[in-house]
Amino acid sequence: MQESRFREYIARFNAEDDTAFDDFLAPDVHVKNGTLEFMGIDGMKHHYRDLIWPDFTEELTVPRFVSDAGRAAIQMHTRFTARHDAKESLFGPVHAGETFEFDGVIMYEIDDTERFRDILVAYNSFVHTDLAGNRRDLGIPH
Repeated sequence: MQESRFREYIARFNAEDDTAFDDFLAPDVHVKNGTLEFMGIDGMKHHYRDLIWPDFTEELTVPRFVSDAGRAAIQMHTRFTARHDAKESLFGPVHAGETFEFDGVIMYEIDDTERFRDILVAYNSFVHTDLAGNRRDLGIPH
């Protein structure tokens, strides 16, 4: 996969365009992120459209990208910012403006149609910053 195509996926993801999943994921995509595991485009849409994006803005940055014909690997930094106060969210109770920052590596297996068929997420840190600026590493998010 060319880096420019991958960065198109990231731009659409950052814009919360869930049609990017239709264009970039194989129908039977397998996703594993810690103990969170799901299959299919509908699983990916449910995770983001229903569980993340209602409560958080999410911005992905990719400082490193490498690929060959059948795979891509990236270094990923993700910043989740709470949109509003919520008694319950995927990350527990949150206040508007609190952040959660993920740093890790993601491996994508790519099929012959240039779609992701397997996504494996490995994390280095997942840090919560409260409104007073206190930072706490939460460990693996899922």
